[in-house]
Amino acid sequence: MGMAVFSDVLIRELGLSRTQLSTAYFLGTVGSAMLLPRAGRWYDRYGARFMTVSACLALGGTVFFISFINDLGWMFGELTSLSIAWVTFPLILIGYFGVRFAGQGVLTSASRNVLLVWFEKRRGLVSGIRGVFVSLGFSLAPLLLAFLIDAFGWRGALWVMGAVVGVGFSFFAGLTLRDHPQVSGLPVDGVQNEGKTAPVVSNTVERTGADAKRDPVFWLYSSSLAMHALFGTAVTFHIVAIFGAAGRSPSEAFAYFLPQAIVSVSVNFLASAVADYIRLKPLLVTMLVMFLVGTYGIANLERNFGYWCLVTGFGAGGGLWGVISNLAFIRQFGTLHLGEVSGFNTAITVFASAVGPVAFSVANDLSGSFVTAAYGCGIGLIALLLVAILKQQPYDVKPGMSS
Repeated sequence: MGMAVFSDVLIRELGLSRTQLSTAYFLGTVGSAMLLPRAGRWYDRYGARFMTVSACLALGGTVFFISFINDLGWMFGELTSLSIAWVTFPLILIGYFGVRFAGQGVLTSASRNVLLVWFEKRRGLVSGIRGVFVSLGFSLAPLLLAFLIDAFGWRGALWVMGAVVGVGFSFFAGLTLRDHPQVSGLPVDGVQNEGKTAPVVSNTVERTGADAKRDPVFWLYSSSLAMHALFGTAVTFHIVAIFGAAGRSPSEAFAYFLPQAIVSVSVNFLASAVADYIRLKPLLVTMLVMFLVGTYGIANLERNFGYWCLVTGFGAGGGLWGVISNLAFIRQFGTLHLGEVSGFNTAITVFASAVGPVAFSVANDLSGSFVTAAYGCGIGLIALLLVAILKQQPYDVKPGMSS
């Protein structure tokens, strides 16, 4: 979400076309996805505290690096007769690799997984509280970063981001984060019984990463979450161009994120509280339906009704995505190999997010419209919806019940 706001600036400053920038994003993100399963195993070995601090330092350093790429390109251009794109393309590819690996990959997985092992009975509600901040962050980041760019320029905005994450949050995480409750002598959920610790017995069957790869239900959830990453990242990456093609201004494009954030946060919090008492399958089906509503909105964005379908569909779908991405894998596979399982899923999600922007850009180049790519996503969503409705999920049980 953060890098998407800089897309048009980077196209101008780095001397790249929209498709070239999307391709660099694709290659850098695919490279990061290939390493994420290994990063999941690092999480299981070294713990959330080490991985979170390391990811923050790497993410902050990468953002600073991106801010100087255009200077390197222009220096190269002055020394040679070649286009600056010969330098800026591989460098922004490296920058995207770092942002996607450290940010959406390692930092996202570590911060989610460490919270899940601290709670059992109220895991859904706590995930919903977390989801409020995640949804607000994802939805309001474009507005905040656009404000920073106006206030400090694009390079200054990157410096602020790098300082907040690389210096501020790495210190905060190192100071406060603990890998699991036992490290601090606390029980899961903090449950106490007459002054004594009352153990919480989990009803989740512990399964490995190899089990996940053989389970069709894992692929159903991973594919559904990945579709959101593909579609949502593509729309955000090209938001100004998509709205422009529908006759809407850049200010309208960025303003879209505010009502979407309100819908997303509201749905996320409500669904998270309900998730403590129901199976996940109804939430998965509803999420896919809402993304189809958003697809209709993209195809009819020039109309107000289409605009509000986009807001409602992607807002509600994104809120449900936050719930499902938090709970699906710990509920179906347990905690012992959570890093490996969630790391593999994150790799799939990150790969999909790499495909989205370049697929939309190529579709626009070939057909003259982003709607063509949206229709392709719609077909995929319909297929996933049918599987979600028909496929039995034996490990999808209500919390408190035996699987």
